[in-house]
Parts: sequence; C-alpha cells; structure tokens
Amino acid sequence: MFVGREDELKTLKRSFGTRSATFITIRGRRGIGKSRLIEEFSKDFSKVLSFTGVPPTRGVSAQNQRDEFAQQLMKQGIPAGDTRDWSNLFWLIGLQVARGRTLIVLDEIAWMGSKDPVFLGKLKIAWDTFFSKNPKLVLVVASSISSWIDENILKSTGFFGRIDITLTLKELPIKDCIKFFGSREKSISSYEKLKLLSITGGVPKYLEAINPTISAEENILQLCFSKEGILFNDFDRIFHDLFARRSGVYKDIVDSLVEHHSLTQAEVCKKIKRANGNFISRYMKDLVEAGFLAADFTWDVKTGKVSKLRKYRLSDNYLRFYLRYIAPNKEKILKKGAKLLPISSIVQWDSIMGLQFENLVLHNSEEIFSRLNIRMEDYTYDGPFFQTKTRDRKGCQIDYVIQEKNTLYICEIKFSKNPIGTKVIEDVQEKINALALPRQVSYRPVLIHVGGVTDEVLYRDYFDKIIDWTELGV
Repeated sequence: MFVGREDELKTLKRSFGTRSATFITIRGRRGIGKSRLIEEFSKDFSKVLSFTGVPPTRGVSAQNQRDEFAQQLMKQGIPAGDTRDWSNLFWLIGLQVARGRTLIVLDEIAWMGSKDPVFLGKLKIAWDTFFSKNPKLVLVVASSISSWIDENILKSTGFFGRIDITLTLKELPIKDCIKFFGSREKSISSYEKLKLLSITGGVPKYLEAINPTISAEENILQLCFSKEGILFNDFDRIFHDLFARRSGVYKDIVDSLVEHHSLTQAEVCKKIKRANGNFISRYMKDLVEAGFLAADFTWDVKTGKVSKLRKYRLSDNYLRFYLRYIAPNKEKILKKGAKLLPISSIVQWDSIMGLQFENLVLHNSEEIFSRLNIRMEDYTYDGPFFQTKTRDRKGCQIDYVIQEKNTLYICEIKFSKNPIGTKVIEDVQEKINALALPRQVSYRPVLIHVGGVTDEVLYRDYFDKIIDWTELGV
C-alpha cells in the first residue's frame, strides 16, 4: 500500500516535462519511505536499473561495495567484468541507457561510496559522459545519511549546477497516518491511536507494522517488547548503519534529551561530559539532518531578529520511547525470550505522552495554520518559543508560537486523559505576562488538546481558539 507523498511524487514527475536528463537527490531517516517513493515513481519508466549499497558492517570494504554492485548488475541482465574500478561498472550502465525513458537508482549511496575516495569523481564523469546524454533519463541518488548527501553532492563543486531536484522526506502527516488503520480507522478510539502514534510517529515503516485487529497494548508488546519486534531491534540498526564506529557519541546525545523538553548544545555537552565545540556541533547537525533531533530557534517579537541560540529536542517519537522503556528491559527480554506483562507495569503513559503528543502536533503545523485560517505566506516565524531570563525580563518557554506581522498566536499543547481545567488559563497567562510584547502586536491564546476541556474553561472564554486534535480523525 502506497500512502501519502502526493506532493513529493508530483515533484519527482516534474522531470517528465524537461528536455534534458534529470539528477535527483532524496534524503530522509531510515524507514521514512525513500525506497517506496522511488518504487512508485519508477512505474512510469520503460527501463529501471536499481542498485543499493551494502550496510557498513565490520569488514565491508570499497571492493565489497563494487562486487555487490556488479552482482546487482548481473541480476538485472547486465554481465559485469572487471569490478576493480567504478568507471567500468558505470560504463556498463551507460551502454544500456543511451535512449528511452530510463530511471537509474543509487539507493543508500553513502554506503556505496563512503570508503572509496574516487567514487564521486567517477559518478560525475559517468553523468557527464553517459547519463546526461539521454534527455529522458532520470538519476536518483538516495541516502539515510542526509549529511553525506549534503556535503558530498549538494555542496560539492563537482556536482555544482547538475542537481535538478532535492527532496528531504519528513514524517507523514496525521491525515495519512490514520490510513494505516484501514477499515478500522473509525472503530479504534483516539486514545488508542495516539498511544501507537506516540511511538511510531509518522514513520511509514513503523505504521505498516501496526496490526489494527488487536489492541494498542498488544501491538506495543509485539513490536517493542519481544525479541522479534521491529521496534525492539531498530534502534541498534539505525545507529550502526548510519553512524558506524561513531554511534556511541550519537547515542549519548539523544539519551541526554530523553527526559527533557529541550536543551542547548552547552547543556547537552554538560550531561554527556564532553567539551563543547565543533566536534559536538557536527554530531548535533548530523542528528538534525537525519530527522532525529530538531534545532529550534527563537526570535525577538519586537524586532523580528533571530537569536543565535538554538535549543535541541528529541523530535523522533520512537527514539524517546526506545530509550525510556525498551532499552532498560532489553536484557531481560533477550534472556527470558518472552514478552513482559502487563504493559501498564512498563510504560507510564501520563509521563511520556505530553512530549510525544507535542511532537505530533509540531510535525503537523500545517493543520494548525488551517484551523487558525493563517495563510502560509502571511506568517513571519513559527515554532517552539523560548525567552531567556535577563535583568529586564523574565524567562519563559511556550509550546508553539506563530507570528504574523501584527499578531502573535500563543499555542499551549496539552495531552490529558481527563478534561483540562482552568489551571491551563493561569499557566498560559503567566507565560504571556513574561513576554515583552510591542504595543502594536495583538496576542491570541490557542489551546491544542486531547482529552477535552471543562465547562469552566469554555465559560471563561479565554482562548481565541480551542483545537481538539481528535477532530483530525486521530
């Protein structure tokens, strides 16, 4: 089943109207659906040649990558000879793609070429010499290591002016996530769906693993707390495949953020006991580009000037759930070879759902714009907002803020099993009082919730808009 990605597919199909060959890059975290999108795109081609790099396990060499490439060539009907040089392998492809609507796919290109210093140079020569000569040819290179594509292709002088389309795949929006519940979409409660989405987020690979015929708790036990479960094993695969020998530092960084809303880089360094500098900055950037962390900036609501300060939060719901609940029980599950029961004794939903629900909302900010009737072209900034404490002002942190020219939408995001009471009004007003708002700027409090609100909240008519997230079909 191919769900969503209509805009991305439409972008890819722009290549059909060009009069020259098209070079496309696709980035995104493991399991986000890069290969599935390419597969759907490939249906419009008369000839498709697809290749995938070998995961960087211990002992995998540049020659192993070329040998595997040659094996994949032969499986697609192209006899391979000398595998010691990428030039020969690309030349063999070039002979097959001189004319006709043709798609060449180099999936997980970072694995394919990271250990061979001449790989990218040979690919550039192949593009210039063979591939680009066919005006109906499309070359797609894809990778889960977004930073590798960024540094080695998008910012490379060798490929300057050759890249036509760049896609970075994000999590699927809520309206597409709920399609994975199939015909049971309406019969499954919002709370049950949110329990699952608080773990899977909008990652298609995880959503596909949900069995809608059983309860959320049973799904979680099977996926997260059994040796065969995809979410029991995927964390180690992610960090090994993407970051190889450096995976330990990346794990320490994400682990430092599990219990926190957000931290500055300096605060992360203090927690992991490492010096703050370019070394850590590079690692943080890699995790952001891979889709696991979000780097939130703040701005001055008076001047519109963006602050240099960044706060990092764990934006991937699966990673937080894994580190908080699966990892501590992993050895016990491996030794006993059985599921842990009951799920209520392992997972404290009240303590994790707030941050997980907030991630879901932030990943679906377009829905908030729609509900508030804000046009995308009219806003100045949006995102989690934080104001540092100084001598002249108080500090505060707001879940989500949208700033138009003369209006500030101050959004409080609340998850609760029970109706939300009037304390939320006092909490939001306290944050507003801390803001240094210009006189010409209006503010509009917004409540985004699951669980309902009490009659008293409605009676006090404090919020300009109350958005019930369950109205989106969740």
